[in-house]
Amino acid sequence: MEERKARLLKGAPAAAALTERTKKKAEALKAEGILPTLAIVRVGERPDDLSYERGALKRAEKTGITVRQVHLPSDCSQEALMKVIRELNEDDTVHGVLIFRPLPKILNEQEVCDALRPEKDVDGITAGSMAHVYSGRGAGFAPCTAQSVMEILHYYGISPEGKKAAVIGRSLVIGRPAAMLLMQANATVTICHTRTKDLARAARQADLIVAAVGHAESIGKDCFREGQTVIDVGINWSEEKQKFVGDICSEEALPVVADLTPVPGGVGSVTTAVLCSHVTEAAEAARQKVPG
Repeated sequence: MEERKARLLKGAPAAAALTERTKKKAEALKAEGILPTLAIVRVGERPDDLSYERGALKRAEKTGITVRQVHLPSDCSQEALMKVIRELNEDDTVHGVLIFRPLPKILNEQEVCDALRPEKDVDGITAGSMAHVYSGRGAGFAPCTAQSVMEILHYYGISPEGKKAAVIGRSLVIGRPAAMLLMQANATVTICHTRTKDLARAARQADLIVAAVGHAESIGKDCFREGQTVIDVGINWSEEKQKFVGDICSEEALPVVADLTPVPGGVGSVTTAVLCSHVTEAAEAARQKVPG
């Protein structure tokens, strides 16, 4: 008898569908003389930043979004970086700004985040964006990775409404915003973390698990039951296996749960599509503010 395995919720088709929708929006904006534009601000040459930038450039090309690259040396001054942010804030032809983080330790990252206008913050790093995610008011966007969770669920027809969801991880980058987005979609959400007592029980009770703890394969079979949808946001290098793995031990999850995102090839592959989608949304919002 063949062993049952979970359906893999691959990110590529979800990203392609979102890219197509974004492309149509970009074309409509261009017909009005508006060129949706993203500015990428990178300080130094961290390998993961370079990799993400390459992916963002490829995705932008597919969607018809223009990208401006602003590269600064790793030893740049705080004032030099702040000057770039001020100029991008004032440039009406730039609709979205992506600032790679973490910044070098010589820089005050919080000051940089605070300086960016929320309406141009397409990756949810400002207080204004966080307020928008938590209250639904004001300008700003959810972090791209958190939004990618929702895009995958939407693409595969998995509605969070009425379901119990366990978000494992409480970071401001993924865990908490993902929980808020699920709540907005009418899920009943439990946020779990390192101090949660009997985390496995809380996870087993959930219909939907979002794993965002940042520890390789740390969530195992005692957290799973049949019928669950499991979204693995983690991306960790395993020295033992010499490959990238998620926060979920997929070998233990696959025979049990109903749906599982692969790592790599799951949530991470949707983030640049979300980024470009946010840029077009920012351009549409800016258009509505133009008098006349």
